[in-house]
This record gives sequence, structure tokens and C-alpha cells, in this order.
Amino acid sequence: MSFLEASSDAPRSALKRDPDWWRGAVIYQVYPRSFQDSNDDGIGDLSGIIHRLGYLRRLGVDAIWISPFFRSPMRDFGYDISSFRDVDPMFGSMGDFEALVHQAHRLGIRVLIDLVFNHTSSEHDWFKESRSSRDNPKSDWYVWADPRPDGTPPNNWLSIFGGPAWEWDSERMQYYLHNFLTEQPDLNFHCPEVQDELLDVARFWLDKGVDGFRLDVVNFYFHDADLRDNPALPVEYRNDNTAPSVNPYNFQDHLYDKTRPANLAFLQRLREVMDEYPDITSVGEIGESQRGMETQRDYTSNGRLHMAYDFDFLSGVFPSGSRIGKVLERFGRVVTEGWACWAFSNHDTVRYPTRWGLDDAQIRLYAAILMTLRGTVCLYQGEELGLGEAYVPFDELQDPYGKRFWPKFRGRDGCRTPMPWTTEHNGGFSDGRPWLPVAIEHVEQAVSLQDRDAGSVLNFYRAFIAFRKTLPVLSKGDFTVVQADDEVLSFIRDDGETRVFVAFNLAEAPCKVALPEGDWTIRDDAPFEPVPEGCEIHLPPRHGAFATTAAH
Repeated sequence: MSFLEASSDAPRSALKRDPDWWRGAVIYQVYPRSFQDSNDDGIGDLSGIIHRLGYLRRLGVDAIWISPFFRSPMRDFGYDISSFRDVDPMFGSMGDFEALVHQAHRLGIRVLIDLVFNHTSSEHDWFKESRSSRDNPKSDWYVWADPRPDGTPPNNWLSIFGGPAWEWDSERMQYYLHNFLTEQPDLNFHCPEVQDELLDVARFWLDKGVDGFRLDVVNFYFHDADLRDNPALPVEYRNDNTAPSVNPYNFQDHLYDKTRPANLAFLQRLREVMDEYPDITSVGEIGESQRGMETQRDYTSNGRLHMAYDFDFLSGVFPSGSRIGKVLERFGRVVTEGWACWAFSNHDTVRYPTRWGLDDAQIRLYAAILMTLRGTVCLYQGEELGLGEAYVPFDELQDPYGKRFWPKFRGRDGCRTPMPWTTEHNGGFSDGRPWLPVAIEHVEQAVSLQDRDAGSVLNFYRAFIAFRKTLPVLSKGDFTVVQADDEVLSFIRDDGETRVFVAFNLAEAPCKVALPEGDWTIRDDAPFEPVPEGCEIHLPPRHGAFATTAAH
């Protein structure tokens, strides 16, 4: 399908001015390396995204979030940036990006990009200058420290990717901080010039027409200026962490290497820049296990971030009704001013059907739950197909994280394999050799197959997103839990005009759910099996139902 074919029926501009558009929006994460290859080099690109915008419009999403496409040596596949204002040639050109934004907007789809401010690539010109001496103009743009008297690193901080968070540099005869790979040195946010430069980067992309940012590891920006040691984390909390259990990073309580109070002032400065432009949003990734919701509260209040990316449903803990209820209750109690951004999968986690052991009926059920919670929704590419985690053998592994902790932790490649568009060669992703192998089982779930199957997971997602838009209360209304246990999850959404009673049967047997008091009408246009009218809702296993009434 050509670009013109994909866009010939598009309006000139389908976006409407709405500074509040992001509340309750459905955002689709595109991992560009694996979405669609347009030049057969085995790597997805910006042109490939353009060719698939028609698919995303039909899916019904409000916005796309594009993972990094900036110039990079690709040690961490784009999250190690060597130039913030350039498109890496493997993804295309700046002209391709501008065309993508233009065409997405014509189709009514907003565009968010992934800003990685915490660190750069060690090949960035800033770092090359910074490491050249201790008195050059950028000497303090990164976090440098002298060794202890015995030559060891200045403190006990650990890298998420394994080992110490400090790397010795023989040019400066000092250590530099890297919270991730040694090739990803941390920027020094205590330096005002660094902050100013990064705010100019944000302006650069806003001037290109982007509609907002996903901010990578937003709570890592600042470190403790005194470089104090992190205390040990009590054993009982070591599994309650976003890092894999084999990683010694979990042994520390990360009080001093991230989530520092100084970050709040910078986030306010960033918000001021965004507020110079219309209809912009931001969602921050907060990698914080012990104080995650408290950090969300702080980062989304008083004119800082619009939303925080929540990790509660990205863990391996099964989301029973009682767990969902507890998470929502705690969020409502702690994050009183903020707005949630919920996700079940992303480019860093095992895909949720595999992580939670779900069948197709449960995938549909949990998709509906995700899209009826109070908050914004992030879907990860392939989630709408019901894709599970792919197995990638060690000799084809690309992820340095997986190579470091193999085989107990296999890394992130299993969720990053190419999208299966057709049953043809390489799933229609590329005629060249894909950078990661296309999973055979994913080809059996290809878009082309599901497209013509009315009962497919893909068509359920399409139908539910469309149904959701008929009830704006599901996007922005208040949220009150009615029942939350291992069998039933039910709640009421209320926006002052309409009330919706939502009930899900999580069990393997039929159940009955009593309607709240009032004059309720069962919605028969929901993409679940219709249920009869009455004072009770009779729910088949793994099904949901919706009833509406006027708000008082």
C-alpha cells in the first residue's frame, strides 16, 4: 500500500483544539525498529510508520508514542542518543519525521516522542568534550567524581544493567556515573547549562509539531550532590522491584541516586516550556518501586508533569479483582491531584498474556478492564493482536540487558520482535533479514488473519475503543469501586451527566451481579455477549457488561 493510498481519503486536518485531549486518551506505543520496514534492511523506520497510519486510525487510537529514533550508536537501541536534534539514518530523515507528523495530524492522530534526558551516548559530542579535561566548557555537564583513596568508585551506587554505576575514565582520571550501560553517561542536572540545553531540545521538537513527550526515567535526572551511599533494602522488599530478581540493583534502597527533591524545580521549568505551545501533554516514566505513587503525586502536582506512567500493572503480580481494587484505591488516596496513565505492556516488560498466563477470552476481558479504568491508556504495538512473549535464542539476542543476566533473565527482545502484518515472508515486516527473528506463533496471529475474523482479538480492540468513544464518561469520569474480589470487579464511572455501571466476571463460571439502585439501561452495543435486562446482570465467564443512567 502506498503513502497516497493510505491517505487519499484523509481530511486536510482532523485535529481539534483541546488542551485536555490527553485525559482518557488511548495512546499506542510504536517501537519503530520493529513496526514496519520500508526499505528492506530488516529494521523498521519512519516511512514504515507512515504507511501503517491507516491501520492505527482504524484501530481508533488518539495518539502514538514513538520510541527513540534519534541519532545513536544503538548500544541500547536508541536510548543512547548521540545527537538530540537529528534522526538516525537507519530510521530515515528529518523530512520523513515531518511528513509523519503532518500525515498523522491529517488522520486525527497526535504524536508523542520519547525524550531521553537522563543520559547521552558516550559518543555524543558533549561527552567527548567533557571527558577531554577537567576545565573545558562542558567539564561539569556529566557526573564526574574522584576515586576513593584506594582507587575504588566514590560510592556504592549500582547500575540497572548490572555492576557498579561508575566507570573509570583514563583521560580525566576520574569516574563518571552511568545508571545504565557504561556507554550511557549520566548528564549532570545540577549544572544550569545542561538544564537550559535540554529545554531547548524540547522546544526544537515542539517546533516540529509534536504533541507531547514520554519522558524516559524521569526520576533519574538528579543525583545526590554529596554522593552519599545508598542503604541496603530490607530483604522482604527486594522482589517488589521493576528490575529482574537476579539483579543486585534490587539490594539497595535508591535514596540518593534518583528521585531527588531538586528534580521538582526542573520539571516545573519543563512544564513552562510545554505551556508555551497549545494542546501539549507529558507522561513521565517513574522507575521507583518503594515510593512510586508518592513520586507520581509529587511529579504531577503544582504544574509539573501532566501524567505519570504507572508500573503497578507492568509487574508479574496477577491483577486479580482485589489487587486492581487496591491499586486504584491507593492511587485515588495518594495521587490526589494527578492523572493516571495505565499500561499492561511496553518495550521493557514481558508481554502481559505471557506474564499473567492469559487465554484469548482473558485477553479480551483485561483489555476491556484497562480501557475502562479512570486514566489514560497506553497500548504497546502487538498488544491488540494478543501477542505473547516471543522466545529469542541466545545467539540471536540483541539486548545487552538480556546478555548480562542470561538465562534467568532473557532480556527485553521477546517483546520487541517485529509486528506480524501478514502470513507472508517475515510476517510482512520486511523482505530483508529482520534485526530480531519474527516469531512463528506471531505469524499465526497476523493482522491479515485477524482482520477478516469478526471474533479476533484485534477486532475486539477495535470494537471496544469505538464503544468507549460513545461514552465519554469512560474517559474522564470519576471512579468508584463497587466490588473488587477474585470473581467480580465492578465500579461506577460518573461525569456529572452520565453514570455507567461496569461489571466484569473474572471467574471461570457464570455469576450474577446486582445493579446499583436506580433506573439503569443495559448497553447492548458493548463488544461482549448481550445480557438481559433486570435487577441483576447475568454474566458468562470472562465477560463484561455496561449499564447507563442519568447522573443526579
